[in-house]
Amino acid sequence: MSDTDGDGVYLGQSTKAETLLFRRANRHGVVAGATGTGKTVTLQIMAQGFSDAGIPVFAADVKGDLSGISQIGTPNEKLLARAEQIGLDLVPEAGPTIFWDLFGRKGHPIRTTMSEVGPLLLARMLELNDVQEAVLSVTFRVADDEGLLLLDIEDLRAVLAHVAENAEEIGKRYGHVAPATVAAIQRALLQVEDQGGAGFFGEPALQLSDLMRTSTDGRGMISVLDATTLINSPRLYSTFLLWLMSELFEQLPEVGDPDKPKLVFFFDEAHLLFRDTPKALMEKVEQVVRLIRSKGVGIYFVTQNPADIPDSVLAQLGNRIQHALRAYTPSEQRGLKAASESFRPNPDFDTATAIQELGVGEALVSTLDEKGAPTVVQKTLIRPPSSRLGPATDAERAAVMAASPVKGIYDTPANRESAHELLQKRANEAVAAAEAAEAEEARRQERNAPAPGRARPPSSGAPRTRTPAAPRRSNRQSTAEAFGKSVARSIGSQVGRALVRGILGSLTRR
Repeated sequence: MSDTDGDGVYLGQSTKAETLLFRRANRHGVVAGATGTGKTVTLQIMAQGFSDAGIPVFAADVKGDLSGISQIGTPNEKLLARAEQIGLDLVPEAGPTIFWDLFGRKGHPIRTTMSEVGPLLLARMLELNDVQEAVLSVTFRVADDEGLLLLDIEDLRAVLAHVAENAEEIGKRYGHVAPATVAAIQRALLQVEDQGGAGFFGEPALQLSDLMRTSTDGRGMISVLDATTLINSPRLYSTFLLWLMSELFEQLPEVGDPDKPKLVFFFDEAHLLFRDTPKALMEKVEQVVRLIRSKGVGIYFVTQNPADIPDSVLAQLGNRIQHALRAYTPSEQRGLKAASESFRPNPDFDTATAIQELGVGEALVSTLDEKGAPTVVQKTLIRPPSSRLGPATDAERAAVMAASPVKGIYDTPANRESAHELLQKRANEAVAAAEAAEAEEARRQERNAPAPGRARPPSSGAPRTRTPAAPRRSNRQSTAEAFGKSVARSIGSQVGRALVRGILGSLTRR
């Protein structure tokens, strides 16, 4: 028995070989279990099994252990004994890997633009209330209508300032905008920036084609996102993965039910996605999960308990692997009940009891059969991985990145002209125009002034008046300067092309 049997990923052995069929892999799935029960190893063997079949994989590495998939395995006696027990011919082999990191420290940086994320997902990241989210939507609309490209945080900050300074005029066109609300959004942006999120917004933006590469020998590349630091900013983590799901949904063509997926997407710590999610966003997530399978994408949620996933989403996850759960508190008991009832029962054992008795490296497995029906749940010995069990070293990670097919594409940030630069340019032009107008007025007054020592003759019949002294220059703004700055704030209303936002608030690419 090898990593794949031609039709699917070999997961392990029960009374029979347990296989996740490639033809049913786009019907999504869940890998659940308490900490330390073997979820990461299961994720690793699934990722490598898909890769061996030529299917690209994207997976978040929350603890750092998944990075070992890039290295050839060195199985110990225990793993060799498990392989022999289940009849597996264990051949140590590394998976073709690309390392990614939103912060650019342990992988190639991943960036996207503010415009592509859109106001809905950004509002969730910033934890905005309904009023603040509405003002953020107005800000994006103003940017669209005035041709102000939103790429990074500086761009959004500049447009927010533009909206606040022109709140009265903008309010007449789009609805009331309170400067105090804009200030609250600015403060939320500052918090994201302090958490390192500023690097996520910008260019060059990630191209999905780079997540769907195959290696020279035909295996699917395994994109591993280092989330060891990112997980400390759970809103940024979940928003990024939501954005990625949205982009896949919007950009990939319909393919129906292919013989194997175009991409398999693992969403670790899935409970973060659904925690405190607004109803409107939850409905969009459910829609994406339901429809994205026809794009050839399989989504696998990795979490401690299936109860972390809403029933409406859980019902769409056909392939299920459940590691051990403990149920001591009432909440844990409810989670255990939900987990056991999600399986097609096996008359040979009680599912709830079996879940509590599973050892490390054991799981209850139920996958979809050829007809798309869930199989009867089976107690399964999960196979050992071919790649390394444990993290890659920094030196090994650096070597993988040096040979990466995307080396040099994303490593250097770009900063083309966008909203921040355009608004600054408008302001500079307005101030220059005001200064030119002031200089012209000064020249006109100088031309009309009498020559030195000669008084201007009074008009006949008019009383003689003294020529007023030239006004003393002060540090206060002149009328022309004030006018110039006002023009800089409210100049034009350049109509740009309205951009159509996608299902989770992203933008279609130009």
